[in-house]
Amino acid sequence: MITVTDTAAKHLQILIAEHPDSANKGLRIFVEAGGCAGMQYGMALDFQKEGDEVIEREGVQVFVDEFSAKYLNGSTIDFTDGLSGAGFRINNPNASRSCGCGTSFESGEAHQH
Repeated sequence: MITVTDTAAKHLQILIAEHPDSANKGLRIFVEAGGCAGMQYGMALDFQKEGDEVIEREGVQVFVDEFSAKYLNGSTIDFTDGLSGAGFRINNPNASRSCGCGTSFESGEAHQH
C-alpha cells in the first residue's frame, strides 16, 4: 500500500489543471536501476496501464507498475517546498540507504542475498 498525502494530491490537481493535454492522466511513480545508490525513482504524468496499482486521492490518481510496487510498498508520496526545491518526494521505508540527491536509494533486498 502506498499513501498519498493531501498536499501531494492537491499539487497533482494543480499540475494536471495547468497542462490541458494531461486530462485523464495521473502521476506515474516508478523504480529503475541506476542512480548513485543502485536504484532510482522516476515520475511522469501518464495514463493508467494494465497491471498498475492505482491510488486515488482527492480526485487524482497515482499509478505504480507491478515491478516498482514491490520496492515502494509502505511508502508515502508527499509534496515539499523547501530549501532543496519544490517537488514530489517519496518516503520509502524499504530503502536501506538513500543518496543526498533524494531520487536514488539502495533496496534492503540488496543485502538479503
